[in-house]
Formats: sequence, C-alpha cells, structure tokens
Amino acid sequence: MDRPRDVDDLLALMAGADIFDEGEALDHLDHGLQCAALLAERRPDDAELQVAGLLHDIGTVLVPGRVATHARRGAAAAAPILGERVSRLVAMHVDAKRYLVTTDPSYRGQLSEGSVISLAEQGDAFGPDELAAFEASGERDAAVSLRRADDEAKVVGLRVPGLDRWEPVLRAVAGDHAGST
Repeated sequence: MDRPRDVDDLLALMAGADIFDEGEALDHLDHGLQCAALLAERRPDDAELQVAGLLHDIGTVLVPGRVATHARRGAAAAAPILGERVSRLVAMHVDAKRYLVTTDPSYRGQLSEGSVISLAEQGDAFGPDELAAFEASGERDAAVSLRRADDEAKVVGLRVPGLDRWEPVLRAVAGDHAGST
C-alpha cells in the first residue's frame, strides 16, 4: 500500500505491523499499542495525541528501513485521514527526541540502542535555530509527551488493549477532521 486512504487502511497497516522489527525487541504493532495506552493514561482527554502515539511509526510500516524520513512519511499518510494536528504530532516525534537530547543531558543515556542508532540518522542534537523553532511550537509539550511514551513503550510481553480498542477512537478523530474540512 502506497498511502492509506481511510481508517480501514490505517487499521490494516497496523494489524500487519507485527512483522516489522527495525532493531527493537518489540514489533511496531505492540510498540504503537503500548505508546497509545500510555498516552491514554496520561492524557485521557487528548484523543488526537493518543492516535498520534498509536501511529507515530506508520511511516516505517509503509517504507521499512528509512528511519530518517519515517516521521515525515507517517505525517503525510495521517494528514488527509486524521487531520493536521495528528499529522504534526507524528512528524514531531523525532524532533522531540532531538530536542530532549539537546536540552536534557541524561536523556541520551535513556534511549534504547535502536533509538541511539536512529538518532544519528535523524540529525542528532538540535542546532540553535532548530531548538528555537521547536520551543516556539504550540505542540512542543504534546510532542514531548508522545516522545516520552515512545521511549517507554518497549516492554516485551506487556499486555495492553488491542487494536480493536483504538478503532472507534480513530474513527472519531477522522470524523472530527472530516467535519472540520
């Protein structure tokens, strides 16, 4: 599939994401489900952030092996179905990692081996202009929340609600987006 057309396509992509690994101990489906569950617990009133957590690595599912561009690819895939905010958050999850590496001296040591490797391909720490732009974003805090959940959502064997729990949330966010266009 080149690009998902609707929520059903997104669900099908995620359902098939159990075969992708990219060097982590968890497949993309379990990782996305854990990330969304963490965000639902921490930000229960922010369905768009939760959906972004579920789908933040969808770009890697679409085109495996392109970690440097997966956030942009995932954002482009999400935008027409789920709206600009979900798209922006998916796009920002890599920049949030770069932001935290830049602003928190202990953060790099908390990253998984796979995240350290991908960080190098994604540009490593921010330069001054990138840092200023990220800090000025109205979505900075949400993107950092997604990033922190992304980092924690790597627990092999952790049981969280399955993809069926997220179908109505995806449909609601897609419906809200369709109603606003």
